[in-house]
Amino acid sequence: MSEDIRIHSWPCSYYLDSSKQWIPGKLSLTPTSIKFTADRSGELLADFQLSGISEIKKESSHLIFSSLTVLEKGAKHWFGSLQPNRNVVFNVLEHFWREQLLPGREGAAGAASGSSKGRELSGMLEGSQKRLEDTAKVLQAQGEQFDSIMRGLHKIEGDMDVADRLLTELESPSWWPFSTKLWKSPVEAKPKETPAAPDPKIQEGILLRIPVIITHRTDSGAKPGQLTVLPSGLEIRDCNSQLLHRFEARDVDDIRVHTPYEISVRQRFIGRPDVSFRLLAARMPQAIPLLQMQFSKKIQFLEDALGFAGASKSPQADLGTSIWQAASGFLGAAAAPEGPDKEQVQLHKVSQEEAKELRQILQKLKGLALETEAELERQDEALDSIGSSADRATLTIERQNRRMRKLT
Repeated sequence: MSEDIRIHSWPCSYYLDSSKQWIPGKLSLTPTSIKFTADRSGELLADFQLSGISEIKKESSHLIFSSLTVLEKGAKHWFGSLQPNRNVVFNVLEHFWREQLLPGREGAAGAASGSSKGRELSGMLEGSQKRLEDTAKVLQAQGEQFDSIMRGLHKIEGDMDVADRLLTELESPSWWPFSTKLWKSPVEAKPKETPAAPDPKIQEGILLRIPVIITHRTDSGAKPGQLTVLPSGLEIRDCNSQLLHRFEARDVDDIRVHTPYEISVRQRFIGRPDVSFRLLAARMPQAIPLLQMQFSKKIQFLEDALGFAGASKSPQADLGTSIWQAASGFLGAAAAPEGPDKEQVQLHKVSQEEAKELRQILQKLKGLALETEAELERQDEALDSIGSSADRATLTIERQNRRMRKLT
């Protein structure tokens, strides 16, 4: 399905070497390939995989200006008249090409050491482990926010106790012989407790950092940079790690998912232009689930991303069950390699080394699941405590307000 997704397309011209002429058309980028389609005939003139590209360069000569060349299996493909400009197209193509090379090398090394079925299952389990780790990080950050709320409520309760004693003093008449004012010893002034500075490593723990192509207001300014997902918000930096903008979680007004690889983040203002960034990245499918958890009420999936939204909202239990069932079948076949059935022949493709690797991944998944469950139970208790403390504080404030009105 990912191969059919069109990430982006640009009007341009392609140099057809057979006829020695430039053909106007459209250059399209998918997650795995680059395609060029002629405008008039609709014919697909160029179609090559990103993994097969050797080089992408910006070139020009006295005959051809502002062109882009793609070297693929010894053949050089020329693209000219790129819109909105050559730099934008080059940045996007180079980003997806480089990101495609990283998993490709790892996959090639894995294919040499193991069978395709075993490597496929290992990849599924590793992806599930990564998703569970990201979820655990978000839960941990959420738990720290709950702890901070509890500390604030405890401080409020302490302040309410002090206010109650002061009101009792004010309500007692000055001539009352049993008033504590007559024999109460002066209370030593306690130095104000300065709140401990939050640990930046905890408060600003990085949930995810990915390279992106940043567009600010206009398509002509698409440049490479970084997107950092933090518990407290989002940071957008340029290719030199200089901060371009920081979105606090409360300041983000909406996040639009245009495709599984492209989102836009906006902060509205009154009386001045909104701050909006459009982000395109090969690894954006990893960031969208985190953004969906953090900004569930602010994220919006547009038409081209509705399929991805449905997949991301599918029950994790079903995914986990299918993976565990598949893993159990593969591990069982590796442990008992006997039987002439075709299914068992397929299962024999998992080697003992791969079975051992799968067991280790499953053990990590089990540990992460247990830790996540314990954290969820702790947060449920914290939520109950926060609710009861907030109710008590509300009742106390209302009672003390009535007492103060009587004094006036």
